Amino acid sequence: MAGSRISPKMKVVFSEIFYPGYADNIAADDGRMEAIVRVIANTVDFFEADYAPEADISAVHDPEHVERIKRKKLYTISSLAAGGAIQTARIGLTEPAFGLIRPPGHHASVNSSLGFCYFNNMAIAMMKLKKEGLIENCFILDIDLHYGDGTVDILGDYDWTAIYNPASIIRRKYLEDVKRVMSRVNVDIIGVSAGFDAHIKDWNGFLETEDYRKIGKWVSQAARRSGSGCFGILEGGYNKKVLGYNVEAFLEGLALY
Repeated sequence: MAGSRISPKMKVVFSEIFYPGYADNIAADDGRMEAIVRVIANTVDFFEADYAPEADISAVHDPEHVERIKRKKLYTISSLAAGGAIQTARIGLTEPAFGLIRPPGHHASVNSSLGFCYFNNMAIAMMKLKKEGLIENCFILDIDLHYGDGTVDILGDYDWTAIYNPASIIRRKYLEDVKRVMSRVNVDIIGVSAGFDAHIKDWNGFLETEDYRKIGKWVSQAARRSGSGCFGILEGGYNKKVLGYNVEAFLEGLALY
């Protein structure tokens, strides 16, 4: 997209280890990450993702669940995604950041893995910040087309966490709802489970590319108003022809911090 407005200081946590397919599902398709990198490579600063310690994963997932992921031979790639989410959240405490990571995480619950998700990256990251005393509270906005049931399962009962999954499938109403909710947020950090499958050219979606820029801007404005941090991590989004431009638009909005 010509005339990108992403700040050169925008940090994106990523690893080329995420490039190859790791499973037989749409989230693990070859070329998905490349489609994003091609669009944003010249306008962001990449930082190498690191693996999450097992203790951080076990802080939100049962030991039996962790062992199941190991038996499926998905632990290594999933722990890299979780570690990338933690790094992104740490950066987000002081400046906007994005975790270009996979496998996605928002369907992974305490003891189950659904929807191509194995470990809940967002929950692991927020729990890490909380346990280290870096935040008192947080807000999670999940803009994936599909409800982030795993995140709600893990964090939904904690009084220090608020989670919002927009419910409308009507574009105007969806955007109005997100803008209204974000205008009221006042927390230490805002995390966005940034799925892009709600795009009109993706998975039976209804949003336009420009809408992701608006959402990023509203998140940035909420963070600036409350003196908090903000970050996003990749969830869904599968049409490689538009995925990179949708991520770019979101980052442009988020960078207005």
